[in-house]
Amino acid sequence: MYALVDCNNFYASCERAFNPNLRNKPIAILSNNDGCVISRSDEAKALNLPMGAPIFKWEAFCKANNIQVFSSNYPLYGDMSSRVMTILEQFTPDVEVYSIDEAFVEFKGFEDYDFKDYGCQIRQRILKWTGIPTCVGIAPTKALSKVANKIARKFPNETKGVYVIDSDEKRIKALKWVKLEAVWGIGRRLQKRLHTKGCKTAFDFVELSDEWVRKNFSITEWKLKKDLEGISKLKLDDIQTKKAIATTRSFEYTFSDIDNIKERISTFATSCAEKLRKQGSSCHIIYVVLSSDRHKKSLEQHRASKIISLPFPTDSSLIIGGEAVNAVTHIFKKDIKYKRAGVIVAGLVPTSNHQLHLFESENPKHKPLMGAIDKLNAKYETYKVKLGNQDLKRTWKMRQERLSPRYTTNINDIIKVT
Repeated sequence: MYALVDCNNFYASCERAFNPNLRNKPIAILSNNDGCVISRSDEAKALNLPMGAPIFKWEAFCKANNIQVFSSNYPLYGDMSSRVMTILEQFTPDVEVYSIDEAFVEFKGFEDYDFKDYGCQIRQRILKWTGIPTCVGIAPTKALSKVANKIARKFPNETKGVYVIDSDEKRIKALKWVKLEAVWGIGRRLQKRLHTKGCKTAFDFVELSDEWVRKNFSITEWKLKKDLEGISKLKLDDIQTKKAIATTRSFEYTFSDIDNIKERISTFATSCAEKLRKQGSSCHIIYVVLSSDRHKKSLEQHRASKIISLPFPTDSSLIIGGEAVNAVTHIFKKDIKYKRAGVIVAGLVPTSNHQLHLFESENPKHKPLMGAIDKLNAKYETYKVKLGNQDLKRTWKMRQERLSPRYTTNINDIIKVT
């Protein structure tokens, strides 16, 4: 059996966990630089606040409806997510973290368990230990556990937040209830093709013949169909090494001077290098992109990029940062107001096992230096050690005018009880 554990209104729930005054009140969470709405509580959804709403256009609406608006507090959300996933590992060792607020778990050797009761135990422990409400869907396959979770979320009073598909009768009833567009793994293009076959629900999809699905779609769609039939074909994913690593950000303000842009690019490149070292990889390719604010049509627009191929793989912040800064210097255009930039590293190979270049290689002093920097930054957790061309007083410097305290990740923001 599989279960999908999904945190309800996760970002809003994280805010509520440390500020009980927010309970039952509409909440909206904004994107980077306080741009647009990326998460809403059920109360905010009921008020018809749209997802992706630019806050400068909906500010008056939020005030009129007493919607509490917050900047994204990613350190808090990431830490709370980690706590939830750690609790799940107490119930089974087979956990696949699917996103920041949901995870698949597999129950091997749990044949004699009461899954309804076990799901309630999971839900209650997460709520008690973190304050985060969840819904749990349990079924014989991953795809069906997604369906079960939707039912638990849609009918909280009837299901108590936990629903188990443990019979063919329940499976068929659930598939007839779920619309095709709500099925996990069926995107818009696939929906259009299936609509031509008269498919409106998940049940219509599984009624198609295996032969027709294999002939007209890929093996992935066939596996999804079998999963919905109750035959497990989609297994838990193992943690895989990333094939590319990117750090892209919008600036707090538009920049038209090269010095500010070079500093930002250096910081983004250093972040990529740190991620490379963390997963034990080195890169062969660096991709740098720089773009103006496309929303300001009255201004001259410019978007450019540059690819750098390295003669040898590296995870050194000095090399990656230096090459990225050099690249952005070449693509920078004077008098353009730039709003966004990014650095992507690709062509990844294991740092411990890669082909060497006959005539060129990385400075051997870089490895111990990077190791020392990572150790110091991990110890003090504030990135005290940076490259000389980075601003010592900022990392991203996003606009976060509505940021809540980092209750669990900053000693100065811990709740004080007097």
